[in-house]
Amino acid sequence: MCTVLFRALAVLAALIGFASIAGVRAEDATSVQKSGAAKDPREALADAGIQFSATYIGEGLASVSGGVRAGQIYTGRLDLGTTIDLEKIAGWTGATFHANMFQIHGDGLSGGYIGNLMLVSGVESLPSTRLYELWIEQKLFGDRLAIRVGQQASDVEFIDSSYDDLFVNSALGWPGITGINLLAGGPSPPLAVPGIRVKANLSDRITAYLALFDGDAAPPDSPLDPQLANAHGTLFRVNDPPWWIGQLKYKFEIGESKLPATITGGAWYHMLSFPDQRFSADGLSLADPNSSGEPLWLRRNNGVFMVYEQMLQRSAFDPDKGVAFFFRASASPSDRNLISTYIDGGFLFTGFSAARPNDRFGVAATYARISDSARALDQDIQRSTGTPYPIRDYEAILEITYGAQITPNVLFQPVFEYIAHPGGGAVDPNDPTQTHRIRDAVMLGVRTTVTY
Repeated sequence: MCTVLFRALAVLAALIGFASIAGVRAEDATSVQKSGAAKDPREALADAGIQFSATYIGEGLASVSGGVRAGQIYTGRLDLGTTIDLEKIAGWTGATFHANMFQIHGDGLSGGYIGNLMLVSGVESLPSTRLYELWIEQKLFGDRLAIRVGQQASDVEFIDSSYDDLFVNSALGWPGITGINLLAGGPSPPLAVPGIRVKANLSDRITAYLALFDGDAAPPDSPLDPQLANAHGTLFRVNDPPWWIGQLKYKFEIGESKLPATITGGAWYHMLSFPDQRFSADGLSLADPNSSGEPLWLRRNNGVFMVYEQMLQRSAFDPDKGVAFFFRASASPSDRNLISTYIDGGFLFTGFSAARPNDRFGVAATYARISDSARALDQDIQRSTGTPYPIRDYEAILEITYGAQITPNVLFQPVFEYIAHPGGGAVDPNDPTQTHRIRDAVMLGVRTTVTY
């Protein structure tokens, strides 16, 4: 099956190759011109310990059926960053400084057209120019221990798979359950928070991670969206009750081919209070017209998670590429979380064409189950209104995408997403009777990523 799919992908890669042949020839000409030339200033700076990066992601996405309404948007994000080797610059052994910022512009397809919980794009956020990360990392004991302090994100190392980076949907980066349940979505794009992360290589196969983050990127009592309350990422909040997360990652090989695999297990614990999904402070259902309308606040929150990833087959063109698989699962208490159970997984195909060795193809899916308490609230609304008000159950997304590496710095990526039960099966805001769900939606789009 994998061999047949590899051949089909190779044909698709060949077709894309014809479309990008001019770019490839231009790249070859540039390489010839550079041979024997003086070192690029950027390379000279890197040798001195200073690295600069620039990435622009531009997306044209369209809701072609279902959802709240049909329409199309353009959104973009410019990411400018620097990483400085403090040992080379200042003689500070084992230390690294990193900072980056976002310039975000355009509209969001999920918020304005589909109404789903797991945003169709990880780039989607409110327009802003925002500081993202600002941290220093110190490595000790021959790089076996690394301590990072400053404003940082959790999605790069925690609950992460090395095979999910191609995918566009936000939940296939930072998992949907944490992005939905945690305050301000947790430390992930577009809002990072101050924290301390410790990473320890316990052996060649086992790595331990533990982090303490501020519990909220924005003032918890603000009526504004967190992205507006912390519009430029410079609040540097450190007084909120913290969010802890830890995990153990174990690497191993499978079979005679020594196919690489990794299994990760972990948990998180939040020390803030969270609103009950069903009951008000006076003990009545929030659907009861006699209730205060103020939710009952429950102390603390937590979650457990696991990640499994494995290469299934090596490419005939490059043993480091091939067919890879990943699977993630997580669960949290039902009474204080909208999502109680979450799973996702997918397949990544690389190295299927000798002519286009860096092209990638991916198929992945997500499933987020609405918690029992939130479902019970919908049932209460049914009883109080006497109407067939929709009872939310789940949201699921299928994504299929192809990343065509046009040049070393340009990735062209068509993407398809099918969104089942947007909003978990929420009521359609355009329905005057408030008895029909938002319809399943189809999203088509193109992402272009330019790096420097």
